[in-house]
Formats: sequence, C-alpha cells, structure tokens
Amino acid sequence: MADDKSNAGGQDRSRVAGGQDYEVRHFAEANGISIEQAEQLIARHGNNREELERAARQMKG
Repeated sequence: MADDKSNAGGQDRSRVAGGQDYEVRHFAEANGISIEQAEQLIARHGNNREELERAARQMKG
C-alpha cells in the first residue's frame, strides 16, 4: 500500500514506516547509521521516531 503523501501530519512524522524503503533509508542517513542497523532498530524498538533516534544515538556511541 502506498504512503499517502497528501495525508501527512504530526502523527505521520512521529513514526518511521519500516515497510517503506525510502523512509528507512532516510532515517538511516539522517542518523548516520546503515540501512541494516536502521532495520534492526525498527524490529527491536518499533516505529516510534523518538525512541528510534535515541537508540541510534546509543548505537553510534
């Protein structure tokens, strides 16, 4: 199912859509981690962007 870009609001920005390659890639690049690491974090922590960003910072050291 395609992501409806016209329906983007606060709720949409607070989550990382793990099934959307471009969102995972963007999250990985924005946080300085690999796509594989981003996928692992999403699998482990869910799709809450704040939690994922915190985990990515810890992962980087």
